[in-house]
Amino acid sequence: MFATLRRCAQVVSTTSKPTSNHFFAGTATTSKTSRRKSPLTRVSVDGLFQTYKPVTPGLRHLKRPLNPHIYAGRPVRLLTYPLRKSGGRNNTGRITVRHRGGGHRQRIRIVDWKRAEGGIWDVVRIEYDPGRSAHLALIKRRRTPETAEASAPVDGEEPQQGSGWAYILATEGMRAGDSVQSFRSGIPPDLVPGLNLTLPGAKSKSQSASSDNEDADTSSSLALGIFRALTLKSGNVLPLALIPPGTVVHNLTLTPTGPARLVRSAGTSALVVAHENADQSPSPTPTLYSQVRLASGEIRRILQSAFATIGTVSNPLWKNRSLGKAGRSRWLGWRPAVRGVAMNAKDHPHGGGRGKGKSNKHPVSIWGWGTKGTRTRKPGPKGPKNSNKLVIKERPRGVDRRKI
Repeated sequence: MFATLRRCAQVVSTTSKPTSNHFFAGTATTSKTSRRKSPLTRVSVDGLFQTYKPVTPGLRHLKRPLNPHIYAGRPVRLLTYPLRKSGGRNNTGRITVRHRGGGHRQRIRIVDWKRAEGGIWDVVRIEYDPGRSAHLALIKRRRTPETAEASAPVDGEEPQQGSGWAYILATEGMRAGDSVQSFRSGIPPDLVPGLNLTLPGAKSKSQSASSDNEDADTSSSLALGIFRALTLKSGNVLPLALIPPGTVVHNLTLTPTGPARLVRSAGTSALVVAHENADQSPSPTPTLYSQVRLASGEIRRILQSAFATIGTVSNPLWKNRSLGKAGRSRWLGWRPAVRGVAMNAKDHPHGGGRGKGKSNKHPVSIWGWGTKGTRTRKPGPKGPKNSNKLVIKERPRGVDRRKI
């Protein structure tokens, strides 16, 4: 009998041996990609979400976006670091951020927000990130004679940080096998023959109406069109001065050397509205700005020497998901939020009283600030510390917002 059990154990160990999982494979291992469809899963009528057969109360309202292209394995460990949670407490142990605490262990992905290195980068896979609503793309620098030293890791080794591997924010429609490029370090001189790009802030000289100048303008316009056809692709990084108006962008920087700060949430995008002209300024070296309409509807001036990424942020259906139960929110690190009218009078301005009476009070926060539309910030260029001096048009509020 023991010999039979030993033989069965050997058979199980040989059949359950995992297949070789090279790191730079575009998909997960065979056992992970060929997932057996559960009899509890369903697809919504529109075909965009995954629902479940309500065998439990928590599955009845659970709704998730369908993302079959997401990598099923673990992230690159050397491109992550552990998240040390504080439960919303400061160094003295007092709660400074409410409704935080608990949750599953997480590792923060190191995202390359600057994209300073040029060259062509290949998208290896699209990954899930628990720290943000958008998806991440693992990219690898394409080997060229100039970058032969930064070679890919050998089989079984994970890439070192900064060795030609990086995480970036995935754009909508980006898949494994695509290629992206960053022009933050400059435009290659041999990209388009005859391309002459004027730097932001340089005033154009008066030109004569000769045939030579007309031929030069025609050739430069053709070169500019070829340049835009080669560079205006989803996931590429370009300075705002070289992005034509009407282009959808995200990951906007506020300074020429800083990281991306604006438009990074799932499904969001900004629109380049217009570029300021140097000839309209009396200064010989003016500081030029571009007008960009943000996701909130605000139109803001951003330096033309700043950079932006072409395209829309991935995972646009994230806002339509449904967690299904309170426990799933606890897994994400969110604690319950108690209404003010359910508290005592000493705990909230809405608290106290008999029954469910609201005592004819104006709605305020727990600290007494007006809420539900009350303006607490002075609008326009004269805001606190001139923080709104670059805002041309504020985001729509109230009735104007409902018209959108």
